Amino acid sequence: MTASMQNAFLGMWLCGLWLTSAGGTGAQTKAVPDKAPQDKPAIIVEAFSAASSVPWPYDMKLLQTETMAELKAKEGQKFNVSAAPAEGSAPFYRLQGEVVEWRPGNRAKRMMVGMGSGREEAKIHYWLVSRTGMKVFEHTDVIRAEFWGNAYAGSVGELAHPFADKIAKRLGEAKLE
Repeated sequence: MTASMQNAFLGMWLCGLWLTSAGGTGAQTKAVPDKAPQDKPAIIVEAFSAASSVPWPYDMKLLQTETMAELKAKEGQKFNVSAAPAEGSAPFYRLQGEVVEWRPGNRAKRMMVGMGSGREEAKIHYWLVSRTGMKVFEHTDVIRAEFWGNAYAGSVGELAHPFADKIAKRLGEAKLE
């Protein structure tokens, strides 16, 4: 291939790249969010605790991080999600909770029987508290380990994603403003 052919292909590739990034029209447009970021209410995700009778073996800070990521993905258009309140006058809610029960499941049953039997599970109680300290939402759920497990099983068990997913789903159903 000659140098002029290589330059021609490079030029066509760059032109295609430019058209793709510009939406094919030569002019870039940006999506306008429903609310300005500072006007959106915030959800401050606090690390959950475990009841004194629950032998919880996992890192609560990692569960907090997973929950924040899931909330950002599912409710990020409606809420700013973080671990600490931002400065300003936008309303915010604190997500707090407690692991009320935990069962490690049965590894032998998972290996021998399969099909989701013997999975780890936990019962969690969680709530949202407004800036004024009033509970505006409260729920209790039983969370079961995912069928195929996850990459973080050593530090957060197989409950991290279902834990975060369930909370995000329930908060989405809560119709908060």
